[in-house]
Amino acid sequence: MSNVGIVAIGRNEGERLHRCLNSVIGRGLTLVYVDSGSTDGSIELARDLGVEVVELDLSQPFSAARARNEGFERLCQINPEIGFVQFVDGDCEVIDGWLDRAVRTLEDHPDVAVVCGRRRERFPERTVYNRLADLEWDSPVGEANACGGDAMMRVEAVRKVGGYNPMIIAAEDDEVCLRIRREGWKVLRLDYEMTLHDMAMTRLWQWWRRSTRTGHAYAEGSAMYGRTPERHFVRQTRSTIVWGILIPLTALGLAWPTRGLSFILMAGYFLLYRRTYRYYSVQRGWPSADARLFARWIVLAKFPHALGLIRYWLGRLSGQHSPVIEYRGSVPSGGSVVG
Repeated sequence: MSNVGIVAIGRNEGERLHRCLNSVIGRGLTLVYVDSGSTDGSIELARDLGVEVVELDLSQPFSAARARNEGFERLCQINPEIGFVQFVDGDCEVIDGWLDRAVRTLEDHPDVAVVCGRRRERFPERTVYNRLADLEWDSPVGEANACGGDAMMRVEAVRKVGGYNPMIIAAEDDEVCLRIRREGWKVLRLDYEMTLHDMAMTRLWQWWRRSTRTGHAYAEGSAMYGRTPERHFVRQTRSTIVWGILIPLTALGLAWPTRGLSFILMAGYFLLYRRTYRYYSVQRGWPSADARLFARWIVLAKFPHALGLIRYWLGRLSGQHSPVIEYRGSVPSGGSVVG
């Protein structure tokens, strides 16, 4: 494993960071932790474990993309012979056996540049939000368009595309995978346990803000690549506009002249729920209870998605770079934070 390095990123992860770093320490790997302004002793914890620490400059806006880039550069400085890099979020633990499986896959398939596996929630039963995240991570296996925040990549491929785009505040992994695929490489999702994620989400407002960030990502992705052959996030953006903006505004705007008949349009949300439920229960084979739960929240998410989309376009039209939308706590002085 001497040709494998680890880049972990985080902010105020506490015990979760401890579990994350311990899951990869002791294997002879080059390990770099990138901290985004923690105030909970995360930096000291990592250094006490013998981990190389990179502290992001507080005068510049934080983002997961920027953190991964700086960690990647430091990793390559420490060990120029690194061939593969495992990116992992600081609230995740790498499951034993994953690194070996990922390396074997990349070595056996020279046309594959990115591999990821199954991310699971550590405590899916604690809150409905944790359960939703666990279902969200259950993506189809095989060749994919993108990975998530946890993935192993070829150093050559990351170098080739210039790393992550540091200006993107969410879904930066989708964007970097798009550019990697443009270079002729593939992204592969394996049917193998990869990481345990600790969402620790307990409040509706946290879910709402995280969903707002998703809407922002849809808007930004479609603005950047919507006219390219990939049509990146175009379908998601259009769905957000229709269900999160046009239908509710039309129903409200026509309520007086139609004497309330316009609210019949709201029945469309039930049809959206039924279509989403059938997709996950029939095509994906999920248990009915899981499909119903996920479908309900998919419909509700159209509204924070719309808020994120509007927020993106207001920022773009005003010429201001949007800050990262934090859903876990307060923003430290000097910048935005990795959420």
